Amino acid sequence: MRAFLDNLRLALGTFLGNPLRSLLTLLGIVIGVATVITMMALIEGLREQVNKNLGSLGAHTFEVTKWPTGFGRINWAKYAKRKDIYGEDVKAILEACPSVGAATPTDMEWGKKLATAFRETHPSVSILGTEPTYLATSGVTVTNGRFFNETESLDGRPVMVIGVDVADALFPGTDPVGSDVRLKGRPYRVIGVLQKRGSVMGMASQDNQVAIPMRSFQQLYGKHRSVEIDIQARDGAVFQKAQDEVVNLLRRRRELTPQEANDFEVHTNESMTASFNELSQVIALAGVGVCLLSLVVGGIGILNIMLMSVTERTREIGIRKALGARRRRILGQFATEAVLLSLFGGLLGVGLGFGFVFLGKWVLLFPMNVPAWAVALSLGMSCGVGLLFGIYPASRAAKLDPVEAMRTE
Repeated sequence: MRAFLDNLRLALGTFLGNPLRSLLTLLGIVIGVATVITMMALIEGLREQVNKNLGSLGAHTFEVTKWPTGFGRINWAKYAKRKDIYGEDVKAILEACPSVGAATPTDMEWGKKLATAFRETHPSVSILGTEPTYLATSGVTVTNGRFFNETESLDGRPVMVIGVDVADALFPGTDPVGSDVRLKGRPYRVIGVLQKRGSVMGMASQDNQVAIPMRSFQQLYGKHRSVEIDIQARDGAVFQKAQDEVVNLLRRRRELTPQEANDFEVHTNESMTASFNELSQVIALAGVGVCLLSLVVGGIGILNIMLMSVTERTREIGIRKALGARRRRILGQFATEAVLLSLFGGLLGVGLGFGFVFLGKWVLLFPMNVPAWAVALSLGMSCGVGLLFGIYPASRAAKLDPVEAMRTE
């Protein structure tokens, strides 16, 4: 223990004796560790956000859509050739699938602008066309006013339920219920405000959205569009059975043979989580690649500075060996210096990584949380690099002949 403390004291003395050189040497390790901390914080924050946003599907609910979900290279042209999904499919599901409790068609238009007589929104509002059962299948509630009813939906009446961001933009400090809003030049009566839901993965706000009856939506944007269907099973016990019934029904309606794959997608919370895990693995691998490259660069820097240190202190090493210092003591001294140097670089990298995380959360409003294991892994990797690249200089110092070493000027 005393020998270790002596080695630690000598290592600190060496580092403090050449602080600028040591800091420049550690840049690679600092960048590598900061990259690991930032990437892992990003992935952890995204994972929490994904789990939170899975509430966009209500209990025992799944989606049927024309399009796949996923990341990376997806041949969208291939999926564009699939048959569309229409409202008639919703009616067939409700009539022929006994395990289904509710089925809601939804369609979306992005980047639209709403206006009142005095204010207007940015052209970034999402317009959702849907039906009254949307509240059940989405898990969303109305905090002020009400959602449109069956009669309003069937008639395609110009009524609208708006998100919190839209309400703040058009009616700051006032109750929007009962007011009129213009969409594509047409007046709509605001009858409710949706609950605040926050952003999707820290980016697109779910509150910058309005919902209107599907028939009214189709009058604005066209009827011949593929819709998504949010389907809720009667209860959790028949959730899988409801999926099987819907899949079998749609295959028959789309005249698919047993050998043909589904030409539609079924998304559940589990499938969405799996898709996110694919993305997180890509991000993690990219982060590890950058980290390893930076650590190798930092390790080479440590190797160079330790070789320089051995050369500069050759006479000191000779004197210590002549006074009885054993080979393992010299080896331990220089190995400790290398590990301590890289550990200090790791601590700087952790601090820099936390700085990036703070900026991401405070300035960019991006969800980022640093897991404790990422800090431990980063520091462990930096110490490992120091030990790996410090062994050769330490071994070289331990092998010096004391007589020859003391002759060195």
